[in-house]
Amino acid sequence: MSDVKTLNRDFNTGIIGQFPGGVHPPERKQPATSTPIRRLALPQELILPVRQHIGPSGKVLVKVGERVDKGQRLTEAGLSQGLPLHAPTSGVIAAIEERPTAHASGLPEQAIVIHPDGEERWGTRHALPDYRDVEVARLLELIQQAGIAGLGGAGFPTAQKLAQQKPLKHLIINGVECEPYIAADDRLMQEYANDIIAGTRILQYMTHCESVLLAIEDNKPEAIKAIAEAIDDDPQIELKVVPTKYPSGGEKQLIELLTGQQVPAGKLPMDIGFLMQNVGTAYAVKRAIIHGEPLLERVVTVTGESLKQRGNVWALLGTPIQHLLNESGFTPEKKQRIIMGGPMMGFTLPSSEVPVIKTTNCVLAPTEQELPSPGAELACIRCGACADVCPATLQPQQLQWLAKAKDYDELEKHNLFDCIECGACAYVCPSEIPLVHYYRKAKAEVRNIAREKAKAEQARKRFEARQERLEREKQERLERHRKASEERKRMQEQKANKADTKAGDKPADAASQNNDTSAGKSAAVAAAIARAKAKKAAQAAKGNES
Repeated sequence: MSDVKTLNRDFNTGIIGQFPGGVHPPERKQPATSTPIRRLALPQELILPVRQHIGPSGKVLVKVGERVDKGQRLTEAGLSQGLPLHAPTSGVIAAIEERPTAHASGLPEQAIVIHPDGEERWGTRHALPDYRDVEVARLLELIQQAGIAGLGGAGFPTAQKLAQQKPLKHLIINGVECEPYIAADDRLMQEYANDIIAGTRILQYMTHCESVLLAIEDNKPEAIKAIAEAIDDDPQIELKVVPTKYPSGGEKQLIELLTGQQVPAGKLPMDIGFLMQNVGTAYAVKRAIIHGEPLLERVVTVTGESLKQRGNVWALLGTPIQHLLNESGFTPEKKQRIIMGGPMMGFTLPSSEVPVIKTTNCVLAPTEQELPSPGAELACIRCGACADVCPATLQPQQLQWLAKAKDYDELEKHNLFDCIECGACAYVCPSEIPLVHYYRKAKAEVRNIAREKAKAEQARKRFEARQERLEREKQERLERHRKASEERKRMQEQKANKADTKAGDKPADAASQNNDTSAGKSAAVAAAIARAKAKKAAQAAKGNES
């Protein structure tokens, strides 16, 4: 592991390293990357899933029929990894019910449905242009209250990521955007470079990082030019242009590409002193702090040859995907697929009525000729191509066998969770095996098993704690009985001692008097007997005389 001086030398001299594996799929980013971001007409309704980030959903604060202002909080965040949700525009709460969400399963989740009124009536905003005059804790609170989650794909709450109590050396702003078709970050950098750099400076102030690296792939010349002009002569922010290669935008891959350092298995970048944020997140932070605006919209690439007008749009959170397609001149085929995300890491939507959420960066509507549907899965021929392109240096073939066998212990030993699900292995597989599908399913099973184990362990601890409590109460009860028994015995002994003491304290004359009384009674009895005998003798003598 290089020391800080070596890292700084590498940064300053512009050294770009390598990461293992990777592929070069067709980019297909035109015309999205060369046309300005559009604004669309308001949809008839906005569908806002209550949970749009990693972590639990919040408590709903509104009721059906209630009028809401733009930016008004709709939910209250919980205590653990929670984020609030805000009204993207003014309107009326039409429903609070379960709706299909942006997930491959298509399972419904609780959502708040708003009918926009077209007034764009803002609620209260709390702008803080002089952010350096307040404590970092206040800035964290504002970012959390703005509902900002990482806009690069994972959706981890930004405030919680910034609040980690670990020493950081370097902040990396990720503008690589390596997946085919997607150009949302590219256009954002071209058109809002100054806002991104302003947000980057806020993030650096909050993290106290020594330096900032802003990385962009070399296939984005206009974005590179705009960001370079926005950085100007700031010595603490360095622009790094990296070669085009998929998945160079992966967190661990980009760190290795920029620094030569590998994030250890099972560790996070902050464990070795790095923090990474997406350019879209930096933009959202700037809007939240400087303008007091919560996260209400994001740039989404809407592309594919089934659309007449391909490009990037500002999409309000909750906008139905069908609305984006309609506004882009959608002409569906007989068996039309709609993919959320890119062709490598995205998934086919179960319905075009699902909404845009915080992590939606692309809606792809390809023709069958443009992006053929996957063929039938064939047997593995053990060519090893998947291992050659894996950026995490895993053995995809072995992981697939273990996943099919449901050998979850071995999967963990083979570092299943180091897989970033980039899809490079499936891309090169000649047997068209959906490898990532197996890994995602296995990860879900491992997590479920871990949750069940945790529940069982918690139940065991509760049972043992109850048994200990019952045993403790039993011993305490026995001890109380023992003490009570001893107390009764002691009191009986004291009572007996008092009785003995009273008996021993009687006066001598009383005893003599008792003796005299007894003797007098005996004499009286003897005299009575003598009188009776005399009377009997007298009666006998009288009889003889007669």
